[in-house]
Formats: sequence, structure tokens, C-alpha cells
Amino acid sequence: MAQGGAQLDPLKFSCSICLDPLKDPVTVPCGHSYCSNCIKRHWDEEQNKGIYSCPLCGDKSRRRPDLKKSVVLAELVEDLKKTGLQAAAADLCSAGPEDVACDVCSGRKLKAIKSCLVCVASYCEEHLHGHYEAAPLKKHQLVEPSKKLQEKICSLHDEVKKIFCRTDQQCICYLCTMDQHRGHETVPAAAERRQKQKELEGSRLNIQQRIQEREKDVKQLQQQMFAINVSADEAVEHSEESFTQMIRLLQKRSLEVKRQLRSQQQTAVSGLKELEEKLQQEIAELKRKDVQLEQLAHTEDHTQFLHSYTSVSTLSEPTHYSSIQTAPLRDFEDVAAAVSESRDKLQDILRETEEVLLLQPQPESRADFLQYSQQITLDPNSVNRHLKLSDGDRKVTFTEEVQPYSDHPDRFTVWPQVLSRESLTGRSYWEVERRGWVGVAVTYKNISRAGRGEECGFGFNDKSWALYCYSDSFSFYHNNIHTPVSGPQSSRVGVYLDHRAGILSFYSVSETMTLLHRVQTSFTQPLHAGIRLYYSGISFLKPE
Repeated sequence: MAQGGAQLDPLKFSCSICLDPLKDPVTVPCGHSYCSNCIKRHWDEEQNKGIYSCPLCGDKSRRRPDLKKSVVLAELVEDLKKTGLQAAAADLCSAGPEDVACDVCSGRKLKAIKSCLVCVASYCEEHLHGHYEAAPLKKHQLVEPSKKLQEKICSLHDEVKKIFCRTDQQCICYLCTMDQHRGHETVPAAAERRQKQKELEGSRLNIQQRIQEREKDVKQLQQQMFAINVSADEAVEHSEESFTQMIRLLQKRSLEVKRQLRSQQQTAVSGLKELEEKLQQEIAELKRKDVQLEQLAHTEDHTQFLHSYTSVSTLSEPTHYSSIQTAPLRDFEDVAAAVSESRDKLQDILRETEEVLLLQPQPESRADFLQYSQQITLDPNSVNRHLKLSDGDRKVTFTEEVQPYSDHPDRFTVWPQVLSRESLTGRSYWEVERRGWVGVAVTYKNISRAGRGEECGFGFNDKSWALYCYSDSFSFYHNNIHTPVSGPQSSRVGVYLDHRAGILSFYSVSETMTLLHRVQTSFTQPLHAGIRLYYSGISFLKPE
């Protein structure tokens, strides 16, 4: 039997609960086999549920099944031990570098399956039996194997840390309360845990409520976006239909005017051609008479001259030239003028439509601007590591010391810049209190962040617009084009954005507001406020 057993896979003779070779193997009703202690402990844990299941196949029973010793498996396991394959099986439960080793095992350390918080030790399956069998040990708290048990031992007194010092917010041992923590507010660690557990549950409840609120806000935003999209689509559809009808009407009216003008042209020209023919006939007749009179003038015979004179000198009635008029030309000019007037009216209507869409009245006084006041906070995920945020992420300061921000794809890696959390659409106004040389900018969110290239710097690409404020001057940059800016110096710069109208304005703010620079363009994406620092500090302010 030993010889045959040597050819079998040791894994087939391992308990699926503890993963060690079967010890005292027993078989459950579904046919699977386990260590006797393992399946008993598994069913002890399930006893409160009132259902007993097989860990492998999930077969369930409301009555605790009877266990039958598997004689054949027991003999096979013994044969495996004799043939040396037990060593391979033991390797499966030996502790590796990443495992927690049993503190009791001598020689080869086995994997610990539990750690005891009272004993501050970890145990393998074999050495853990006492905690299940001895009454005093059953009260000990067993947890998943941990390598950090020594953190529970006081390094000064070599005692278990069972006390929590509220004064210093750390776990200590009972001897510490009589030493360096004398007079401090101390409580049992378990009691502090219960209190912190309640606070944790309160924090979780608060977080869950905030999640629900944010999800509700997101739903409202989605509903708003849906309503905006539906409204815009309907407006576009109606506008296209109206413009199509207008175009068709104009084309129809153009054809009608053209047809009427050509008809009038044909009528006028036909009348003039008829008159022209009469005039040509009269001219021919007059020329013929002139020839006859010339011939008569040269006749030497007086009798013949007098006889022919009467018939030759008689002329037909002349054409009435008063019928030749220039009125049709004036008619055509009137039509052209009327069409031009209609065109001008249409342009005025379209211009008014554009003003309704884009060019609503712009604010003029500071009180007007404050109606569009925008709360600005700075995004920690975008801030360069040489910039320090404070005052609720509303102030940023340059520092030589590298800040311990975590890696994030939105972070500016080289340029000392930071973006706002808020995206800006519609009308917005905010003010920047500056100290030193500062760049005040707006930018699309997809501006590049990594590296020192111009594609990352505010104003040096087509994704950003920036006013740079120096000690005695200003400069505006967009798409790496420099525009000198003049104006009074002040510690506060106001920024006004009308996203829909494509207006971006920078103001010097003191007792009065002075326009420094204005941009008229078309913004194709939501914008974010931006700041670039030169060894100085700056803070965003909500105007009041």
C-alpha cells in the first residue's frame, strides 16, 4: 500500500480548511473529508446560524450531521508519511517569507493560522489547540495572523499595551501610567476603542449622508444637463426650421422679383422697339425726301420745278417724341432700393438675435460685477509640489521645500502652477489678492501637466489665457503671443468671464476698477481659473 501511495498527489490528502495533511480524517454526509477538529470548529462557528454546510460543495443541513471516521483515508495518510511524501506535504504548511510563522514551533516553522492578542503570539494549527480546549484560553481574542504583534508590547517595560493615553493619543502599558504618562488622562484601550468605534460609526453615517447628498446633487446636475441638452436641441431644430423657411421664402421672393423685373423689362423694351421702328421708318422717309428735294433744287426747268414742288415738299406727321420716357429706369432703381432695404432689415433682425444669444448687457460698476461673484478653491490634485495650499485651499504660497503631495495625473510637474476645482461656464467674477510676481489665468482642463514645455505654461499655448503681473507692469499672453498691458498697479486683480459671449476681462481693483485687458474670442470648453507664482504668495478672495 505504501508503494501505491507514493504515486499519489499529497494535495489530495490535505484538509481543505487548514490546508495541512489530514489529521484524524472524518467524512461528512456529502462525501468530503476533513480533519476532525477542523470540521467541528467550522460547524461550531455556524451553530448560531442554525445551518451546517460543507466548506467545499456548500451542502447544507439544519441538523448537525454525524461524523464518520474515514479509515481508508487515515491509512493512506499514514502510508504517505512512511513513504516520505509527508515532507512535501509539510512544505505546503511551512511558513514562507510573506507568511506569519508560528511562535511555538521549533525547527521548521509552520504557518500561523491565528494570532492571539492576549498572548501576543501566533500559532499554527497544532499549537492553537489549547486555545480551543483550555477554558482560560478560550477567552483570549484570536485574530487573523499578524506580523505586527510586537507593536502591542511596550518597548520600555516589555508589557502589553492595554491602556490608551488620551493626552498623548497613544497606546501604553499599565507601567507607563506610573512613569512618563503620570497624571495623563488614560482609559483602557478597549474602552477607547468602543468610543472611537461609535465615532467611526458616526463618521461613516456622516460620509454616507454626504454620499447620498452628492449623489442627489449629481442626479440634479444630470437632470439639468439633460434639460439643457433637450432645450438646446429643440432651439437648434426650431432655428434651423425657421432659417430654412426664411431661405425658401427669400428664394421664392427673389424669383418673383426677378420675374416681375424681367416682365417689366420686356414690356418697356417692346414699346421702345416699336417706337424705334417708327423712328427708323421716319428717318428713311426723310432721307428719301431730302434726296428728292436736292434733285429738285438742281432742276433748271422752271415749269417742272413748280409742278413737282408741291408733291415733293409735302411731309408726313412727325412721331411724337414725348412718348420716350426714362420712368422704367426709375422703377427698377426703386425695386433695387426696396430689396436693399429689406436686406438691411433682415441684418438688423439677425443682429438682434445674436445680441439676445450672446451680447447681453455687460456689467460696468464693481457692484454689477459682484452679482457674478464666484467662490474659487484650488485643486490639490493639480498643485505643483513647490506650492503650498492653506486657508481651506484658497491661498497658495511658493516654497523651496518640496511638498509631500501624492502622485496624480493632473499635477503640474515642473511649472509652479495650480488650477481651481471649479469649472467656469456662464458669467463669473473673482478677485485675486497678490503679493509679488503672479500669473492670473484661465485655461481649459486638458492643458498638459507633465514637463517644462510651453504646452504646460499658462498663456504659452492655445488652451490658456494669462495676465502676468510684475512689480511695475503687466503682460498678457495667449498662444505664446505677448501683448504689453498698461494700467495702475494694485494688490488686487479682478477677473470677469462671460463664457457664452467669449469675453474675458482683467481689472486693476482698488477704490475703483480699471480695465487692464479684454479678450473677445470663442470658448469651446469649460474653463478653470489658474495661478502661476514667482517666489511669492497669493490668495483667492470672494468679493464682498
